[in-house]
Amino acid sequence: MESMLEIQNLDKNYGTVEVLKNINVSAKTGDFLVLVGPSGCGKSTLLNCIAGLESISGGSIHIGGLDMTHVNPKDRNIAMVFQSYALYPTMSVANNITFGMKVRGVAKAERLSKLQSVAKQLQIEKLLDRKPSQLSGGQRQRVAIGRALVRDPKMFLFDEPLSNLDAKLRVEMRLEIKKLHHDLGATMVYVTHDQIEAMTLATNIVVLKDGLVQQIGSPDAVYRRPANLFVADFMGSPAMNLIPVKAISEGSVTRVQIKPAEGAPIELIDNFNGDLPEEVILGIRPEDIAEARLRAGEDTQRMKCRIDMVEPAGADTYVVSWLGGKQVTARLQSETKAKSGESLDLAFDFSKVSYFSKTTGERLN
Repeated sequence: MESMLEIQNLDKNYGTVEVLKNINVSAKTGDFLVLVGPSGCGKSTLLNCIAGLESISGGSIHIGGLDMTHVNPKDRNIAMVFQSYALYPTMSVANNITFGMKVRGVAKAERLSKLQSVAKQLQIEKLLDRKPSQLSGGQRQRVAIGRALVRDPKMFLFDEPLSNLDAKLRVEMRLEIKKLHHDLGATMVYVTHDQIEAMTLATNIVVLKDGLVQQIGSPDAVYRRPANLFVADFMGSPAMNLIPVKAISEGSVTRVQIKPAEGAPIELIDNFNGDLPEEVILGIRPEDIAEARLRAGEDTQRMKCRIDMVEPAGADTYVVSWLGGKQVTARLQSETKAKSGESLDLAFDFSKVSYFSKTTGERLN
């Protein structure tokens, strides 16, 4: 499959301030590429560079095999959906959607044909005569997407399009955007600070921090094999547990010593065949810690933990213990009998464990 987007060695500076540093990202035709990271990491700036709304300080941007580094935004054959919707308040929905085509000289019959097709696809046929002020947030977002769709672009760019919506509507619109991507087979680049959005929408995720790419990979790869402590902590809700431990490698096994809240360190055995520093960070997802009575296997290790807090959450119950001087969360079944102040045998699935350097934060296994 051909590459639709190629970003090579991209830098973006504002004076002496480096906002983006040596960015290398690519997307194939039909990919859903999500740029994710905390506020101020540079993800929206990178999207604006792709769109041509921001000039770059170094590197290149190719779209559809053509060098677009210094090409005017209107000539890049892309469509952008903004966080603010950016609708014309005095125009009807129909005119908002077709205005760009009218400016480009598209014939009236073609404009009407595309309008009807897009309105049906987005289920906004009954809204075409309304003004934006008469629409809900979700309806306005559909209109903004419709305006992008009628352009039939090579690539769609979304800049945090759901951040103004309430939680329920966010989920609904997220599903609609995912369905839209499936139906169109179009290349989409999507910016969000919400890692749940990133995980559910993306074919590939780019995790950014302080203008630097931390990891690029499929949602499963980023979630299961985070490249460093930042990605491990940022991706996932609740986040990956990151526990300082002592690791003693002995041939085909590693003895892992974890300090509980009280008493001597408890030793667990990992079939990890390799050398680890003695001081290391062990990462394990909450769902990979279960009640020992419910999970057994050659990769699981049992540990009696004092439960400090129990948080019912509908289908799951989260229990919190102190291990290695850190709060450690386990995602248990809702029917658990765990109680605060009592001890509970927990099983740690060591086949799912990650190890990170205590000094560099980089993944070690």
